[in-house]
Amino acid sequence: MTSAPTAPLTVLVGRPRYEGANIRTWIGFKHFIYLVEEAVLQWLRDRGPGARDLFHSHGLGVEIVDCSVQLPAVLEVDDEVRVEVDGESAGRLTVRMTVFRDGREQVVLRGKVRVALVVEPAATTSAPAPAHLADLVVPTLGAAATVARPDHRPIRPGETVADVLTPVGSRSFLWTWRAPYFYCHFSDRVQHSGYVRALEEVVDRFLAARGISVGRLVRERSWIPVVSRARVRMVEAARMEEDVHTVLTVTDVLRGVMFDARMDCYVRRGERLVHTATASILHGYAISAGPQAGELAEFDDEVLRALAGGVA
Repeated sequence: MTSAPTAPLTVLVGRPRYEGANIRTWIGFKHFIYLVEEAVLQWLRDRGPGARDLFHSHGLGVEIVDCSVQLPAVLEVDDEVRVEVDGESAGRLTVRMTVFRDGREQVVLRGKVRVALVVEPAATTSAPAPAHLADLVVPTLGAAATVARPDHRPIRPGETVADVLTPVGSRSFLWTWRAPYFYCHFSDRVQHSGYVRALEEVVDRFLAARGISVGRLVRERSWIPVVSRARVRMVEAARMEEDVHTVLTVTDVLRGVMFDARMDCYVRRGERLVHTATASILHGYAISAGPQAGELAEFDDEVLRALAGGVA
């Protein structure tokens, strides 16, 4: 078995998708993570084989199972980004994303990524994995999880999903969505980016349900959402077209200008809720107009009450 050719630092040069420019020309956090995914796939190609050949020749599905990012600066439409991926194993990669702005290089993302190669029952060939990737092979997605204690929960007779996930007195927010095929990999399961999309949407739905929707704060206060940190981890496979029960819980308010929240996703199988993903996000607002433009917005009583579980 031959070893992988020695490869230097992987570098991907690209631009964010226009889809991510939702407020003025700023790019949302989801599209930072999309660029990280593209760079990780290039890391595999540089060392060989890439995701296509791993599936068709080895019966293995490439999956990002854990991705954490810090976003110290903004990214805009038309920015040319340089994404560097470093690490000898896809199980432990570090990522750095920069732009050249105002005459200097500026870091816009620092991240860490873990990748697994999942044995795919639907594949028609299954040659042994290349030696330099063999340690990444797992029989199921759950075998690659970085969560030490998955939060699987029983459903007792007479209980509903809401009873279990958001019992009376809970300040958490519950949203259920059907896992569409275009969020999935290999005709089978929700992929990492599907949960990134879910994280963005559940925060949006939570804020609207609490009376402080993104649209309202943009119109009335010129507050625009800012995400400075996010992490999404896969726990178990959620299958195509299963209902994914998603819970968002605000866990902390930091210095009155940011809130920390956790997302947990579950699917019901029989009388059990299987924990399929968990995520965290640090969210705040920047003021986009007026004398305080560019500063972080301070939460007032209305916003604090909404974050604590009331309706603004």
